[in-house]
Amino acid sequence: MTRPEQTATPTLLFYSYRALTALLAPIAFRKVAAKLSAHGIPETRQRERLGHASLPRPEMAAESPLIWFHGASVGESLAAITLMNRLSTRLPAARFLLTSGTATSAAMADKRLPTCAQHQFAPLDSSGAVARFLDHWRPDAGVFVESELWPVTLSAAKARGTRLALVNARLSARSVASWRKKLPTARYIMGLFDLLLTQNTSVAKDLVLLGADPAKVLPSGNLKAGAAALPQDPNLTSEMRAALGTRPLWIASSTHQGEEEIILAAHKSLLVDHPDLCLLLAPRHPERASEIADLITKTDLTQARRGRGQAPTPDCQVYLADTLGELGTWYALSPIVFLGGSLLPIGGHNPFEVAQSGAAVLTGPGYSNFSETFPPMIKTGGACEVHTAADLAQAVDLWLTQPDQLQKARDEARAYVEQQAGQLDAMVDHLINYLCLKETDD
Repeated sequence: MTRPEQTATPTLLFYSYRALTALLAPIAFRKVAAKLSAHGIPETRQRERLGHASLPRPEMAAESPLIWFHGASVGESLAAITLMNRLSTRLPAARFLLTSGTATSAAMADKRLPTCAQHQFAPLDSSGAVARFLDHWRPDAGVFVESELWPVTLSAAKARGTRLALVNARLSARSVASWRKKLPTARYIMGLFDLLLTQNTSVAKDLVLLGADPAKVLPSGNLKAGAAALPQDPNLTSEMRAALGTRPLWIASSTHQGEEEIILAAHKSLLVDHPDLCLLLAPRHPERASEIADLITKTDLTQARRGRGQAPTPDCQVYLADTLGELGTWYALSPIVFLGGSLLPIGGHNPFEVAQSGAAVLTGPGYSNFSETFPPMIKTGGACEVHTAADLAQAVDLWLTQPDQLQKARDEARAYVEQQAGQLDAMVDHLINYLCLKETDD
């Protein structure tokens, strides 16, 4: 299969950006190293951000590919792992490298990467760091997840013959508008990719407008639908169920500043008719726990905090789950989950994880990051959109008091996820074809 080579050339803006990032790399490294250090990441691993590998390149046959995946944080890395797992069954001799930028994604990768894969922190988008990274790893293909458009990294990898793909691609309206102001550079960056798999047709049109080759742009659904269900801790699940007893529970997950007030107001309203009801509140950023705890107190609600090792007591009205990596366990406890980041124009969070756990989904209107996902889920009844505290209370009350309606919503949510996940095989086919990966025996 022959495909057109890139015709756009680097622009003055690209060269200026490359020069500037080289100058600012020491300052940028100090900032990212401090963040990693605060999460207990040792110095040897912090230096991965400068391209200094802490692991050897895997030993493999000359014809076996090393496929590099890059995702910004946890969600994108989970999507990458989904593809790795599927690709590894088709390409058993291949080895995989996952890069990301956060300590939480590294911790997740340590638990969930397949044995044929390794994790490193991504190099800064500066020529020196990228060159060191590529010199060591020499990837045959690079797969970037969602909106990871790093000009220096992409250009340097392409110059070395690395085949490049952008998967699960999405760009916000603001990003599209920004790139359109520098269209020649956008055309150059888009032309570096051999394949662009988008979440929907709208994103596909945007990428073509920015200069991507239409023959390489394929709408393919949301990769996150095919991700494995979030892990659960059976011991913690048992402990929580014992502590809650027969009390009803609903969950507000991945909430952001400005949303907890609305959620707590809804819960206080619900307590009038459901005095035993408990709210499990899991903020997106657990470091805000003290601020949220104060807000719960000011709302005249009783609480317990997971971060302090406390369990929900019989009189606990709000359980503040101020920890990371336990959402799978929380979702196993209740079939009613509100997803934060949506009551304000933040973009929303992943409904597939909720539906995979068997729960129905509540969301605010600000789900722009999942604009291709929520409308059909809402239309079929697998999700419900709310705007105010009164709306939220009414929706939770409906599902608490009408179990048949709740079960229908749960069934519809799961059915939608299964339908979306069915597109994963087509994504793998496209990657193998466009990245020229050979299916050989191990």
